[in-house]
Amino acid sequence: MDKPLTDPKMDPTLDHPQAPHQSLDPEDWTVFRAQSHQMLDDMLNFIEHLRERPVWQPIPQTSRAKFQVSLPHQPQSLASAHQTFMEDILPYGPGNSHPGFMGWVQGGGSPVGMLAEMLAAGLNANTGGRDQMPVEVERQIVRWMRELFSFPDSASGVFVTGTSMANLMAVLVARTVALGKNVRQDGVKAAEKQLTAYTSIEAHGCVAQAMDLAGFGTTALRRIPSNDAFQMDTAALRAAIEADRAAGLQPFFIVGTAGSVDVGAVDPLNDIADIAAQEKCWFHIDGAFGALGMMSPQVAPLLHGIERADSIAFDFHKWGQVQYDAGFLLVRDSTLHMDAFAAPVAYLRRETRGLAGGSPWPCDFGPDLSRGFRALKTWFTLQVYGTEKLGKIISQTCDLAHYLTQQIAQHPTLELMAPVALNVVCFRYRGQSTNEAATINLDDLNRDIVADLHESGLAVPSTTTIRGQLAIRVAIVNHRTDQRAIDTMLNGVITLGRERCAAETK
Repeated sequence: MDKPLTDPKMDPTLDHPQAPHQSLDPEDWTVFRAQSHQMLDDMLNFIEHLRERPVWQPIPQTSRAKFQVSLPHQPQSLASAHQTFMEDILPYGPGNSHPGFMGWVQGGGSPVGMLAEMLAAGLNANTGGRDQMPVEVERQIVRWMRELFSFPDSASGVFVTGTSMANLMAVLVARTVALGKNVRQDGVKAAEKQLTAYTSIEAHGCVAQAMDLAGFGTTALRRIPSNDAFQMDTAALRAAIEADRAAGLQPFFIVGTAGSVDVGAVDPLNDIADIAAQEKCWFHIDGAFGALGMMSPQVAPLLHGIERADSIAFDFHKWGQVQYDAGFLLVRDSTLHMDAFAAPVAYLRRETRGLAGGSPWPCDFGPDLSRGFRALKTWFTLQVYGTEKLGKIISQTCDLAHYLTQQIAQHPTLELMAPVALNVVCFRYRGQSTNEAATINLDDLNRDIVADLHESGLAVPSTTTIRGQLAIRVAIVNHRTDQRAIDTMLNGVITLGRERCAAETK
């Protein structure tokens, strides 16, 4: 018979007392619960009264100094930490939840998403795999996205941090398809021909970064010129592929953009799909914000051809209004997707029963093993609001962009810099007269106007470069943004521009 386990408290040979058990749970749940409710109420109050706050404000040095102290060794109260958050963090955030935030393509989140994030944090699920309901929720999102994009039942999907990661993963899937699964052991150096990829000159910089991180180098990416509508020139695409084949290279990857970073243009996706099929290249779509336009009857026709993609990258935290972060990669063929990432190792053994069941796991479709429950806030957002309402929000942001375009046309001091396809408007302040425009550096002027507007707290647009000229860029993504917010921003640009021009010409 096995010897019974010794109880340290009963063993007379042990002359030292047992150390008390340590836990991070509160000693007084009643006090903790009261503080928790206060924290929840404070955040609900913050969201409810966003419009009364500045969009953004500079961080005072006193607040910065509180986060330059030594590592804490002794505990402090939750109430004290919360007070620091309320005084020194909350007022100085990026402002993307505010209706006056129009600087970059960032969603505003929602109260529902905030509560879902709290529930996910309480559950604290690692959704890398195993037979658990959080993974099943993620699979539900995959099924919904198949339906939204008319993808087959064989399609797979996975949550990631954002489209930058999803684009990198798409490159890796395409690389494995082009070179075979041995590329995961041998690397791209074993390829008989150098692989080349193609995207528009208007594409996001993360596409080039993906080529870098995947080991091809950015010189293997061909940046195809755009037309007057800032869409990829498909004739130039064909010519580039033909030239590379003639040079003994192997084209393997074409990226179409659904909502370009500077002006929100949508490439001719159906035409690109034809070229990709003819050239036997993987057709990927960077749809960071634009892909979810499929929920809007107004925008969906502009995305014709997206259903033919081999993979689509997009973010629920943009037009989907889900809390950060919630990026997603959808791949037409789940087998090819798994070939690029699945890693059968002993500590990830799959079983037919118990918690180790439920294969395949999310970690078979991406590089993350430890990953949070991003699917819950996405599921709550889709479940509570529905695609019809979310689609109306998307249409609303586009309508506001066209409203802004009309207002710009009515002001002689303003100039539209690019056509408006979706929800991004690029314009600039050009001065009261031709003489004023000739004597003032308009790039510097508009850069200063934007910075002044930020510091005023009234609105946050950004800047970009359009055909070599600096432009004020307004990206309308937030569901809280309305005509009043647009008018406030535009009046601010005109007022600040007039004041700066007056000061310059004195």
